[in-house]
Amino acid sequence: MIVRIFATTALLLCAACAVAPPSPDDGTGLRPCPGTFNCVSSLERDPTWRVDPLPLRGSAAEGLAAVRQVVLAMPRSRIVAEGPGFLHAEFRSRVFRFVDDVDFFVDEPAGVINVRSAARLGSSDFGVNRRRVEEIRERLMSRQSPAADGNR
Repeated sequence: MIVRIFATTALLLCAACAVAPPSPDDGTGLRPCPGTFNCVSSLERDPTWRVDPLPLRGSAAEGLAAVRQVVLAMPRSRIVAEGPGFLHAEFRSRVFRFVDDVDFFVDEPAGVINVRSAARLGSSDFGVNRRRVEEIRERLMSRQSPAADGNR
């Protein structure tokens, strides 16, 4: 009986995870963090939710192509939407398959890729989204270093 209740609860939670978040319409490309401890964004001012934007190397298309490759190389990730200047990815947790949404939006004049990573459910992620953004940053930087290019 307990196993059945647990399985039913897990299925309901996963069904809730399948709903894509709404698109922002304020021109920034990223929605603000909701004020819970399961979101980070490069557009937030409060250090609780703030992460630095990713550096843009090359054009918007080149920068997003690099982000795309890095994201797809990470476990349990998939690209669910992309277009000129933006990319939306999902990451699923290993055990319960909870979904985190990660959005990338190019700001060419500033030379950056703004990023937002947030869990769809809950109020805390134990730092998972912040660590993910920093891992993406590290992978991008190692791809763009002179040693990675062979230009040493």
